Amino acid sequence: MTRRADVTIIKVMAKKQPFALVYADEAKDHLRVIEGKYHALIQATIETQLVHEPDVETRNRKPLKRPIAFGADWELRLGPDNRFRVFYQVNTESRQVRVLAVGVKDRSRLYFGGEEFEG
Repeated sequence: MTRRADVTIIKVMAKKQPFALVYADEAKDHLRVIEGKYHALIQATIETQLVHEPDVETRNRKPLKRPIAFGADWELRLGPDNRFRVFYQVNTESRQVRVLAVGVKDRSRLYFGGEEFEG
């Protein structure tokens, strides 16, 4: 009589360290101009979208073809009708996301701190 042993293999995947969010002073100034009712939405979306995989392209998160004046490499679109834009850089070595600018898109125009961006 042979007895068969049941073996369970458990594969443990190490959790990656989340990225730290660092806000540039300019981004904080940009946010102050945006209506307060959107601040929680913007902050929550930044935290959910940029803490774990900020350098993975999605429908609303894209690498920029060319860096803009703030030096950002990535853009996050969010809010009603994707009205808001967050521009940021990712440093994978230090696991930091630097939020450089928060803008408002109105048709073909982009505004930072209430002023139209010409770039």
